[in-house]
This record gives sequence, structure tokens and C-alpha cells, in this order.
Amino acid sequence: MKIVPGGWHISMKDMHNLHASRYHRAHQRKPTWILVLVSLVSMFLICAYIYPPRSYSACYVFSSTGCEAISNWLPPAPKRELTDDEIAARVVIREILNTPSIDSENSKIAFMFLTPGSLPFEKLWHKFFQGHEGKFSVYVHASKDKPVFTSRYFVNSEIRSEQVVWGKISMVDAERRLLANALKDTDNQHFVLLSDSCIPLHDFEYVYSYLINSNISFIDSFDDPGPHGIDRYTEHMLPEIEKKHFRKGSQWFTMKRQHAIVVTADSLYYNIFRDYCKPGFDGRNCYSDEHYLPTFFYMLDPGGISNWSVTHVDWSERKWHPKSYEAQDITYELLKNITSIDVSVHETSDERRVQQLRACIWNGMQRPCYLFGRKFMPEALDNLMDLFSNYTSSV
Repeated sequence: MKIVPGGWHISMKDMHNLHASRYHRAHQRKPTWILVLVSLVSMFLICAYIYPPRSYSACYVFSSTGCEAISNWLPPAPKRELTDDEIAARVVIREILNTPSIDSENSKIAFMFLTPGSLPFEKLWHKFFQGHEGKFSVYVHASKDKPVFTSRYFVNSEIRSEQVVWGKISMVDAERRLLANALKDTDNQHFVLLSDSCIPLHDFEYVYSYLINSNISFIDSFDDPGPHGIDRYTEHMLPEIEKKHFRKGSQWFTMKRQHAIVVTADSLYYNIFRDYCKPGFDGRNCYSDEHYLPTFFYMLDPGGISNWSVTHVDWSERKWHPKSYEAQDITYELLKNITSIDVSVHETSDERRVQQLRACIWNGMQRPCYLFGRKFMPEALDNLMDLFSNYTSSV
């Protein structure tokens, strides 16, 4: 560089050196910014993995396929060490599930009624059972009033009962009490839980074949990301029950003998739901009858359950209770429509109201989903009796 009259004069050599110096400094800065950017992205992905987003909108920031796609980019989280109680419980459950069922020359279905008192549809069930003696057993848990029965199939069917409060663990206690009593009969190979408002949707032979020949239990279980699902979970359930395993489903199940034994033998997971899944606990309204069995089987034998219930109920009104069918609602068309449904529908309780559709698969084939229906009002009995032979014919 030279000083000339009138100002500065920069030679071509100086210009080249100046340009080279700037390029060299810029070249040095570039890797730093790349490292910073990579670090920020890495930190974001790690945080998203450890602390997954609580809302769906956050999942779509980087991926149109949602949270699952983000988690698929990352290596699986290390498996935690099981507690002593978990190891013991899982060993017992595994042994029960791997033990062949008791061979019975006279396999029966145990029909277990959970009711406040007498059964308003006793006459309809009598007609359903008639002529099939030796293929079924009946058990009644009357939690409020001592029932008075006229059908020979229900006389002396009561078990020792205790009070049941909706939403409390006493509902699960009643279910387990019914199972324990029904398990005393080694011929009982499948177990059906029914309410006082339930009716049969098919004839006995159809129901018997559907259940006895099934290779799974019909237990409802699905992932609900909304306030009536995952928001009911509490971290007090850790470490045995993780949030990702928490499921919801209808309490109205049917199950194989091995599953019935597993449920009555369980104490670890039952105690967790008894202590931490109840109305008002930890600021949540959790109901054990909607979450205990769905979560239990999702964790311990997910391939052994259907993930839908064979008892139909209509939640389309989006109220606290399902639609009630009164006498004027009972038509042949209504009942045939219900019995022809072959896809189960679950709707999430969040603001998105996503419908999860699942084909009802029975031993590898798509079949009608429902064997029973609720919630039918007592005044519907006469119309149901008149239509029974028509709507229950096998399809």
C-alpha cells in the first residue's frame, strides 16, 4: 500500500491480500456456526425425546406425521430395571398364560351379571338360555337389593356381594369377585361380564361358538390422548406403570380362563389402581373400571386381547352416560344394524375428536363385532321379546 497525493492508493497486490484475509476469516467462522446449529438441533431432539410434547400441535412443527415420526429418528430408550415385585408378578403371569387350559369335555361360558338388584331382562335371558343347558353357568352380583328371580337359570345364582359405588375401586372388586366364583367350576372356559341393562344380540349357539372358539379375550383397550384418557394418569403409578402404557376401555369384557386367573391373581397392579386411580386424586378423576384391565393387558399380554368390547354401546350423544334405548326405539332395523357392525370405533376425548377405526377380527377373519348390547331400558322388554327370534338369528 502506498500514500499518494490526494489520498490512499491500494495496489492490486494489496487488494488480493485483503480479499484473501477476509475469505480466511469467513472460512474460519463458518464451521463455528454449523457446530452451533447442529448442537441446537441435537438439544431439541433430545429434549423432545425425554420430555415429549403434551399437545399434538407441537408434534407437527417439524413433521407432518406427528410425534411418532420424531421418536423413530432416535435410538430406543434404555430399559429400566424391574422391581422385585414386578419380577415376581410377571413370572407368575407368564407361567399362567403359558399353561395350557384345562381340557374339559363340557366347556361352558360363565355369564356374570353385575347388577344393583333384580334383572329387568330376566325373561329375555331365559329365552336365550333355554335349550342349551350344560353349556353355561350364571352368576349374579347384586350390590344393592336382594334379587327375586323366577327363571330356573337364575335361581341360586347369587354370589356373596358387597356395595358397588360408580367410579370407585369397588366396581373392580365386584368384577374380580365374580371371576373368582366362576373359576371354581373347571368347566367354565370363557367369562362374560354383563350389566342389568344388557341384552343378547344373537342366539345362544352363535354366541357360544364365537367365544369358545376364539383365540383371544375380548377386552377393550385404546390410547386416548385427551382429558378422559391419558390426562387421568398420575406419576404416583411409577415405576410399575409408565404413562406411555396407560390405556382406556369399556369395562364390559369377555375373557379366556387363563386371563381370568391372571386377573384374580394380580395384586401388584390392582393395588396401584386402587391407591392412585380414583375420583379426585391428584386433581384428576380416574376411574379404575375404565383403566385397570385395559392397561394391565396392554402391558402384559397385548397380543392376547381384541382391543374392542363385544358389548355394543352408543356414545354418539357425547354425554357422561351412553344413549338409552327406550321401548319406542326398539325395531328390527335397529337391532339388525347393530348386529351387522364389523368395525369398532374409538373417539379420542381431546379437542381433535379423532376416530380410531379397527376391523373386528375373529381368528383372522373380519366378523360382526357385537354379541351383546346396552343400555336398554326395562320398558323395552316386551318389544325385545316379540323380536327375539328374528333379530338373534345367526348372520
